Amino acid sequence: MTTSKTAYTASLSFSDGSVGAEFPVYRGTTGPDVIDIRKLYASTGKFTFDPGFMSTGACESAITYIDGAKGELLYRGYAIEDLARHCDYLDVCHLLLKGELPTPEEKADFDYVVTHHTMVHEQMVRFFSGFRRDAHPMSVLVACVGALAAFYHDSLDITQAEHRHVASIRLISKMPTLVAMAYKYSQGQPFAYPRNKLSYAANFMHQMFSTPCDEYVPNEVLVRALDRILILHADHEQNASTSTVRLAGSSGANPFACIAAGIATLWGPAHGGANEAALVMLEDLLAQGGVEKIGEFIKKVKDKESGVKLMGFGHRVYKNYDPRAKLMQETCAEVLQELGLGNDPLFKLAMALEKIALEDDYFVSRKLYPNVDFYSGIVQRAMGIPTSMFTCIFALARTVGWIAQWSEMLGDPDQKIGRPRQLYIGQTRRPITTPSTKTVTYSWEASPH
Repeated sequence: MTTSKTAYTASLSFSDGSVGAEFPVYRGTTGPDVIDIRKLYASTGKFTFDPGFMSTGACESAITYIDGAKGELLYRGYAIEDLARHCDYLDVCHLLLKGELPTPEEKADFDYVVTHHTMVHEQMVRFFSGFRRDAHPMSVLVACVGALAAFYHDSLDITQAEHRHVASIRLISKMPTLVAMAYKYSQGQPFAYPRNKLSYAANFMHQMFSTPCDEYVPNEVLVRALDRILILHADHEQNASTSTVRLAGSSGANPFACIAAGIATLWGPAHGGANEAALVMLEDLLAQGGVEKIGEFIKKVKDKESGVKLMGFGHRVYKNYDPRAKLMQETCAEVLQELGLGNDPLFKLAMALEKIALEDDYFVSRKLYPNVDFYSGIVQRAMGIPTSMFTCIFALARTVGWIAQWSEMLGDPDQKIGRPRQLYIGQTRRPITTPSTKTVTYSWEASPH
């Protein structure tokens, strides 16, 4: 039974004379009320139709809240701005998993446990040799995360709270190691083992950029920037990848398989690849003339026939300024200043493009404000992270959100295996006619190999 209480009811009637029905309406702590239509089919023989599930609440959740109209993002009730400025990523991990920010004692214990489980099974090293060097790091990451179930099969009984806890810690701990290994493998460089004395973000940078030739000392400004990137991407309510993790988890699949499914969904350019697309757009515009060509570029964006899109602006949920974008803009300025790139032409171009777009009625009226992807690509580029790794960094950050959502789902007594329905528009039942006696000859050239 849902933990929500009926606030009022909604009545459904049909103009064709079909029998109507009445449904309870629930009210959460904040946000839109929801109509409980679970008995719709039983009561009326009808389904709802909602492609993209834009008007469908598929679950109850106490983890993340988004108010798109206000431009507000909350993790467990805490504003993303406050978390990004006053907490580190592992604080946020503790918050998302356990519901509260850690006390000093809890933080020391949680940080220690995560830090001391960052190594992966040594056989994973040989696992990588089966991939081509030029394989996209996301394809490697999907395979490796899914393969963790073969190495850590002692924590796969999802009915056991201890197993779920162990698997959760393993995923949070080992994800940066796997991401860094995917990068090192693509570069033909030796893997760098984690260092327990380093923070979560600093350790990841060490594994990404260190070599046996020299000692690598992480830059604290860059470490903080990466930590903020991770915080800003830790969770984002019921998006495509999170919904995929929940759907996979609803079947009873092991947590490693569920997170691999989330990574596969995140790989799509409409989801996790948006920051790469924004950076490519800026680089193309810079190559065409930079700031002087913005006016011409904007005209093309407004022309629907041109096929030119303004990447990094607008959001499916936010109809106001993405709160993460403001923080990322600040982070971008800090990183460029630290690296002596204050006059970076790409950043100047981004600022000029943002200013023009925010003053143009075309974009303002359509509420096309910069989103987090607009600046995150610039920040990562300045830090030396190649574009092919952007979505991997996203997956690293989002892992804790996926795990928290997966764990919450398993604790929901109303949880059922996902089974969306459809509006069928194909052929109705029909008989098989007399089979043709015509002989068909297939050629090797015409058939798939």
